[in-house]
Amino acid sequence: MNFDPTTFELPANLRALMTTRDDEQAEPQGLPRRSFLKLTAAGGFALGVFPTAVLAQEDGKSAAAAAPAKAAAGLKPLQQPAAFVHIDRDGTTTITINRLDFGQGVQTGLPMILAEELDADWSKVKSVHGSNDPAYVDPAFGMHITGGSGSIKNSYTQYRELGARMRAMLVGAAAAQWKLAPASLQTRDGFVISPLGKKLGYGELAEAAMKQPVPETVKLKDPKDFRLIGKPTGRLDAKAKSSGHQDYGIDMKLPGMLTAVVAHPPVFGSRIKSVDDSAAKAIKGVKAVLRVPLDRGAEGVAVVADGYWPAKQGRDALKIEWDASAVEKVDSEKQLVQYRELATKPGARKYDADVSKIAGAPHKIDAEFVFPYLAHAPMEPLNCTVHLVGGKAVVWTGTQMPGIDGMAAAKVLGVPPENVKVNVQMAGGGFGRRGLLTSDFVVEACGVVKAAQAAGIKAPIRTLWSREDDIKGGYYRPMHLHTAKIGFDAQGNVTGWDHVIVGQSLLMGSMFEPMMVKDGIDATAVEGMKEPYALPMRLTVHHPKLNVPVLWWRSVGSTHTAFVMETLLDEIARTTRQDPVAYRMKLIGDKHPRHKAALQLAVDKSGYGKKKLEAGRAWGVAVHESFDSVVAYVVEASVKDGTPTLHQVTAGVHCNLVVNPKSVEAQVQGGAVMALSMCLPGAAITLKDGVVQQSNFGDFVVPRMTDMPQIAVFTVPSADAPTGMGEPGLPPLAPAFANAVAAITGKPVRELPFKLA
Repeated sequence: MNFDPTTFELPANLRALMTTRDDEQAEPQGLPRRSFLKLTAAGGFALGVFPTAVLAQEDGKSAAAAAPAKAAAGLKPLQQPAAFVHIDRDGTTTITINRLDFGQGVQTGLPMILAEELDADWSKVKSVHGSNDPAYVDPAFGMHITGGSGSIKNSYTQYRELGARMRAMLVGAAAAQWKLAPASLQTRDGFVISPLGKKLGYGELAEAAMKQPVPETVKLKDPKDFRLIGKPTGRLDAKAKSSGHQDYGIDMKLPGMLTAVVAHPPVFGSRIKSVDDSAAKAIKGVKAVLRVPLDRGAEGVAVVADGYWPAKQGRDALKIEWDASAVEKVDSEKQLVQYRELATKPGARKYDADVSKIAGAPHKIDAEFVFPYLAHAPMEPLNCTVHLVGGKAVVWTGTQMPGIDGMAAAKVLGVPPENVKVNVQMAGGGFGRRGLLTSDFVVEACGVVKAAQAAGIKAPIRTLWSREDDIKGGYYRPMHLHTAKIGFDAQGNVTGWDHVIVGQSLLMGSMFEPMMVKDGIDATAVEGMKEPYALPMRLTVHHPKLNVPVLWWRSVGSTHTAFVMETLLDEIARTTRQDPVAYRMKLIGDKHPRHKAALQLAVDKSGYGKKKLEAGRAWGVAVHESFDSVVAYVVEASVKDGTPTLHQVTAGVHCNLVVNPKSVEAQVQGGAVMALSMCLPGAAITLKDGVVQQSNFGDFVVPRMTDMPQIAVFTVPSADAPTGMGEPGLPPLAPAFANAVAAITGKPVRELPFKLA
């Protein structure tokens, strides 16, 4: 979602909870601490705490005693280096990231930023995930969140300053030992260096550095002096992932841990009429069968066992009669009819230009676009492990919002929020599914533990979802209908553009509604409309309410708005016999230089207009800004026997300063592949009588290796602060592909997935 930090403000009660420190929180007895928290055993010294409260407990001291002796009173927890760095005596530097890494590479990018200012030895840098500790909130929003492509963008200055503060403390410690002025010393690759060339390693200085004052203000490097930032850098997790040694949330193992799977109702919000669990209880390894409350007022049945397989077998053996009498049963075909009817009615207005000239225009377009529900379908299914002991709880899960999840867990478990610690785990994808304001899968896992404890089971419990569970019972990118009536002249000058969007709101009823729903319009539904083009547009929006849970999906509103805008502009260019690149450049004008730069880069690198294409192939072009970054695609595609194929993709990217070129390349390639998935036959979630019809990759299609095009990524040089890259690579790919197909067939593509018949 595209947040505006300048206007974003959390409700006061939520802010209060988010800033409540858990200084006296202890982990339940009998649970092993995560290895990176065993600081004393590692024989090193943190420049403070990891976080403060945890180290304090390790030493049996108060949080205040564990902090640096002269910590700057004016600094917030998220500005204190103490919570972010641990330095062993051998110089190994472990950096905590304040985000979830679920494949986007922030557990390399954020350490690169900090290590740059720290002058650390990169070969000795490691990274770990944080928790729901207040130190790890997003500095732009004051809450724990990984989303909106904000990880690098919002923490760039924060992590630079953290590194600079720690460097200053290490230099201060060396200066005191050598009795030299700090300004006379230099740092390089994990060493402080005297004017005469003497060296002290950071590991040697860490203990003394802890006693140095934390500087409130620091001088940051000139970008021309960067040695890490901007250099193509291998991922810190590459070896673990490529060798199969990387642990994810699904891999949690604790002493005495049990595993639960939950039977979810086939119709959202349904309750249980009756259940026969006799066969389930007879399966070896099954410990309990429990009725549990679920998301959206539904009920489910949890089978708790000593492993996943007996738990699944137990669930399969359940005989459940569901009661769906009180909930709406959505049907996709009927829903489309309702949407079409709604599109003809007056609604809320985002833009209200005069469109009266459409009727008399020399050329007209009357178009309808349909976009289905989409599942997130991450490679690692949802999971959450919970241990509740003595009124205190520890949660392990790959989450985009550990603070909100911690509060939700506290409410379910009946413990104070400060008594819940959320340990963020590496996650195998998410695309928005692990950033849910209702914390559905965390709430479910806590409900299982609560019910189990009521039944006398005190063990930690790992609740696992199958892929079928998630695709059939999860949250979805909303279905949308767009209609457009456009008038234009022979030169492509638009005289009027009357546009309607129908789709469920993502934010109505959520804590974000006061900030991001204005005049009845959800900002996420219209982001990407009109800009950067100066068009006389009237934009009407309808937000129907249906019994289908919806959630942001990678690139949020731009998943559909970019497609509509970029295919319609191409249609105007084709109708008026103009080159689609030249037409866009004319419309963009001089007000959006980043769009022009990205588009021109993609054109130049692709050979567009100069290279002779293979027989049967055509060019396709699109450019779009989302999350403050611009991505332009020039693609080559063909159509054979009614089947379109994407062959070559060239990306021009403007994301300001590139921290790690390898990560930007990977993010753009990943976004392009995910966008390709929207185009393939079978890439849709449909409902019949309230039941989702798809269940796994056999009927919810994702790209295979044989679908993969060649993708080349190029970035526009810039020294300005980085903008987001997790999502911007997705929106323009599908319209660029569609435009190439339309150039071949002579017919515009107005539906995703593509339907050419």
